[in-house]
Amino acid sequence: MKSFYLGLLSAVLITTTAPLALAQTKAAAKPASKPTTAAKAAAAPTASATPKETPPPGGTPRDFALPAKEEFELPNGLSAKLVPYGQVPKVTMMVAIQAGNVHEAPDQVGIADLLGKLLSEGTSSLNATQLADKIARMGGSLNVSVGQDQTMLWASCLSEYAPALATLLADVVQHPALPASELPRIKADFKRQMNLARAQPGTQARQKFTASLYGSHPYGRPLPTDAAIDALTLEQVKAFYQNQYGAQRTSVYVAGKFDQGALRQAITKSWSEWTKGPVPHIEIAKAQIRPDVLTLDRPSAPQSTIVIGMPVVDPSHPDYMRVRVMNSLLGGSFGSRITRNIREDKGYTYSPYSYIETHYRAGNWSQNADVTTQETGNSLKEIVYEIERLQKTPPTAEELKGIQNYESGLFVLRNSTPGGIIGQLNTLDLHDLPDSYLTEQVKNINAVTPQQVSETARKYVRPEAMTIVVVGDKKIIDPQIKKFQASRKKAL
Repeated sequence: MKSFYLGLLSAVLITTTAPLALAQTKAAAKPASKPTTAAKAAAAPTASATPKETPPPGGTPRDFALPAKEEFELPNGLSAKLVPYGQVPKVTMMVAIQAGNVHEAPDQVGIADLLGKLLSEGTSSLNATQLADKIARMGGSLNVSVGQDQTMLWASCLSEYAPALATLLADVVQHPALPASELPRIKADFKRQMNLARAQPGTQARQKFTASLYGSHPYGRPLPTDAAIDALTLEQVKAFYQNQYGAQRTSVYVAGKFDQGALRQAITKSWSEWTKGPVPHIEIAKAQIRPDVLTLDRPSAPQSTIVIGMPVVDPSHPDYMRVRVMNSLLGGSFGSRITRNIREDKGYTYSPYSYIETHYRAGNWSQNADVTTQETGNSLKEIVYEIERLQKTPPTAEELKGIQNYESGLFVLRNSTPGGIIGQLNTLDLHDLPDSYLTEQVKNINAVTPQQVSETARKYVRPEAMTIVVVGDKKIIDPQIKKFQASRKKAL
């Protein structure tokens, strides 16, 4: 289950600037002393001081060259991609299984998460301690994460142990111990995680937003309650494994420095006997456009949490790259218009952000912000103002170029590590995308024109069609929201 948390940047800035402020305060409190001759000389202007030079222009963005990779598929349907990458003697592996929260029955929400947690508890031949010790002796680690569409096992090791790690991951997936003795502890931990997530206003707002867009589809379901988690049984966990796991839904990705022949042999030998299992399938969500304002009461809250957005296209759509560029310019980067408006100019919020959440053949755009309670209505007004301003007037070529450079740079960074390469390849497979999605991405980002940015905003981010969720002190925010709605009716 995914939750969206921000605030780390705020904590870092507070931590780093507070000592400086304290030092400045102490310095100001000291009596002024007579400046020395050396100090006077240092303060005096010098004729040799050189003016600041304009930094040279950046180079022309280049397309990403996908590293040479070996691809093969076993007779049972399992696919593998091996990417030699870098000179560091380490290997990163990921096993992606198309079995996540989207595959859960309505009365078994969280069952995929329990199974994911149990996968780390050992195999039929290794208990949890032995499994952890074996991976540690390879100089590596293992992490299991469950998402809405997939369960992923991430592992790393020193290069010489790559074949052994591939064999070990096959054992973890194909022969999980699923010990009944560990289920109560795992359930208790899971309940704590869900309760913590539920207590966050950002999670509350996001849950209400996705429920409005996706309805009864798994993407719109709430987090499981304590009672729902308590009701899940080990038999249900085992049934989910039998019904959703299998070779046809599994891909193995490897990136790093390794012996290609030995690794391919290890993967082939350790995975070939696994059952085919179910064919790949994700129930496509049909997101609904629901123009509505929804509120949740948070008495005495000093801030209101806002989520405003609507369904958009997914990565397989021809317009997706334009939506990405538009999002980055509008609210998805630190220099974006909405951020400059409600953070820098108005001071309503510290860390607003917009992003595109994508699933298989489904997606949504949203602007998110924690704003001062008294400025809730004004924040909504300014967000809508920036959206409509972009719809009416294309950005300048200079502003757009800055955003394109930003997006191109992020793309390069995402491909600068073995884990990043693996993540990109998994994205291609999950969304049925061609390699050109990666190899031509920089070119496609920089091909977007100012006019297309405005057209995209008019087409995909329409305030009159958006779902708005506000979590805050209702006695303070309700009058502001009514005023905002009244002004919108007049404008329309």
